[in-house]
Amino acid sequence: MTGPATIFDRPNTYIGQPTPRQDTDRLLQGRGKYVDDVQLPRMVHAAFHRSPHAHAKIVSIDVSAAKAMPGVIAIYTGKDLAETVTPYVGVLTHLAGLRSAPQHPIAVDVARWQGEPVVMVVATSRALAEDAVEVIEVEYDPLPAACDAETALDASAPVIHKDFGSNLAWERLVDVGDVEAALKAEGVTVVEREFRFGRHTGVTLEPRSAVCDYDPSENQLTMYYSGQAPHMMQVILSKHLGVPEENVRVISNDVGGSFGIKIHTYGDEVAAAAVAKLLKRPVKFTADRHESFLTDIHARDHVVTGKMGVDANGKIVAIDFDDLTGIGPFSMYPRTSAIECNQVLNLTGAPYDLENYRARGRVVFQNKNMMCQYRAVGHPIAMAICDGLIEDAARAINIDPVEMRRRNLMRDDSYPRASASGMKLDDLSHQKALDRLVEIMDYEALRADQEEARKKGIHRGIGFVSMVEVTNPSPMFYGIGGAPIASQDGATARLDAGGALHISSSVTEQGQGTNAILAQIAAGVFGVPIERVKVTTGDTATVPYGGGTWASRGAGIGGEAMLQAAHALKEQVLDVAAVMLQAEADTLDIRNGAVVDAKNGTERMPLADLARTVYYRGNELPSDLNPELIATRHYRVTDFPFVFTNGAMAAHVEVDTDTGFTKVLGFWAVEDCGRVINPMLVDEQVRGGVVQGIGGALYEECIYSEDGQMLNTTMADYMVPMAAEMPDIVVSHIETPSKTSVLGAKGAGEAGTGGAPAALLNAVNDALAPLDTSIWQMPMTPERILKVLGKV
Repeated sequence: MTGPATIFDRPNTYIGQPTPRQDTDRLLQGRGKYVDDVQLPRMVHAAFHRSPHAHAKIVSIDVSAAKAMPGVIAIYTGKDLAETVTPYVGVLTHLAGLRSAPQHPIAVDVARWQGEPVVMVVATSRALAEDAVEVIEVEYDPLPAACDAETALDASAPVIHKDFGSNLAWERLVDVGDVEAALKAEGVTVVEREFRFGRHTGVTLEPRSAVCDYDPSENQLTMYYSGQAPHMMQVILSKHLGVPEENVRVISNDVGGSFGIKIHTYGDEVAAAAVAKLLKRPVKFTADRHESFLTDIHARDHVVTGKMGVDANGKIVAIDFDDLTGIGPFSMYPRTSAIECNQVLNLTGAPYDLENYRARGRVVFQNKNMMCQYRAVGHPIAMAICDGLIEDAARAINIDPVEMRRRNLMRDDSYPRASASGMKLDDLSHQKALDRLVEIMDYEALRADQEEARKKGIHRGIGFVSMVEVTNPSPMFYGIGGAPIASQDGATARLDAGGALHISSSVTEQGQGTNAILAQIAAGVFGVPIERVKVTTGDTATVPYGGGTWASRGAGIGGEAMLQAAHALKEQVLDVAAVMLQAEADTLDIRNGAVVDAKNGTERMPLADLARTVYYRGNELPSDLNPELIATRHYRVTDFPFVFTNGAMAAHVEVDTDTGFTKVLGFWAVEDCGRVINPMLVDEQVRGGVVQGIGGALYEECIYSEDGQMLNTTMADYMVPMAAEMPDIVVSHIETPSKTSVLGAKGAGEAGTGGAPAALLNAVNDALAPLDTSIWQMPMTPERILKVLGKV
């Protein structure tokens, strides 16, 4: 194939009248005459031929039959787009030694995972594009595939990128204290387990989608983007498509769920933008559910061997573990695929008072879909390692698991301090959270119920986890590594002539209630009814610069910026009011949309009157008073790499030892996310996170064959938790405001997902304990439970 084939070679496909722009496009391209009133629809649709192989050389591509299909506008291969899109590499400089090969939006010469785009078809409808994809003939020469992370480093394993010499992408060792001596000390009991975590994905309600348009008259590229970080995508599209950054507009309005899945660079979305530029017309791509399972990033694919030593009093003397994770054939751009493993090394054991800690992480390439950040990055693995070993050790020395934690958790009055891995910690409440958890779940009553049930042959279990959650990240997370990812967020507050408050923020709305939180903060600080606050988010052309939505930062960073902007605007308004009312500014306030006396609340002036005076009759104000009635503020965390939330959770389960099914009878979560701004939204964030954690613990797994074929790419085969399986989830809070901000808010969006799997793992093992067996692989499917019971 020498270049893209276009419908202009066949000008008699569609009936209708051409638009002026289509007419101009044709004349510019010198494409013949109209036949039978041909019309080319303005927006076109993309579909992809994707590799059916995990690893294969692309020998030839024959698109002749596809070119002749109705509605086809253009067809592109990887080599075609390589002339328009520069390759990208998913590395960060502060992850020393991380390597990845350059990646193209569409595979060039070699396909390296099942589902990688190989050919792009653009047609007048998605259905016609898919029809054309079906007749494309690609000759592949299958290559040996490295699909198993555990053998990817063997000398006999196929090397995915020959120049690297091996499939090792990154490794890191954390070694604090003297682990060997601590584990060998007299009177120390050592427990050791192998943990296996199943690869799974986010299953967002709305699939990935993008509509891209290019206006050559302005050299303007616009992307409507179902994603989380508009300003990040603005930089990426500018850099790799050769359009000035100020000429790239990314719009991310209300998004139907993200969970971290939609914060990465996907080749099919970049290809849509590139082709919009080439064709000078809108191009739409929406992943269907099959494509989502094949190509949305996966996560959690880890094999961990871990050990813990405890003394006779239950004091943890050392933790030692090795984490191996496979990430696919590339490190995801630009956030990289090493962050999850790095989080596991940083967060394991973080709530506990430890002196001896050793953690080794290895990240390997493999011929599967790429892995990267998904809700609660690394937390489910980190919490399961430590708290799974804690409860295993508690059984070994016959100490109650709650008491075991009380003897090891950091004291609430011991902050600021650092974790064993060096994480800076402050404003946490592990002991209070555990006490509250025991209270709300009625722990003693559940233990009594468990004993009675066991007498009847019913196997119930109770499991706990004490955890931390990374929130409100500083520039030390990504910015220092060279990624175009802002850790600050901006907010603007503006008073209009009618007295309404217009606010905009760089944080995006993904269904988590960001817009409601921002409106609540602005209304409360400025002094107007919330129904008079209008919110704009997600548009790089209209909102202040910022990072978007990720790492539970919306309220803590975006909310703080909004608080500061609303304060600044309020000061402006009161300064104007003081002049107009011949009063001192500090004697006035704004309440319910009017300037009032601060002491008694007597209304002095509606905000609309003040605003109209400023906007329409500024000559009535002193010449040295120049109110703008608008304020913008930015905020970032400066004193800590992250602001940590902490929590304690418990699960109550019943395991049917005949069928292997696990029923979750109850779940309790106590979280300290600092100041709770909107209790309903926070509680539902926690509950939603718990549900996703239940999915990872009991149901969800991307199942691959030995040769790298994903076997469950439909909702009928990939199990997600449904309403019928969900227990009552009781949520409670400790409020320890963060000292890093005035608002005092920490993040709350990921704790449930990060902690629930460990609590469920411990509950199931507590249920199985009388049968002298245990399970250490997630999801804990009926088959796997029956296997550890010796019944299959």
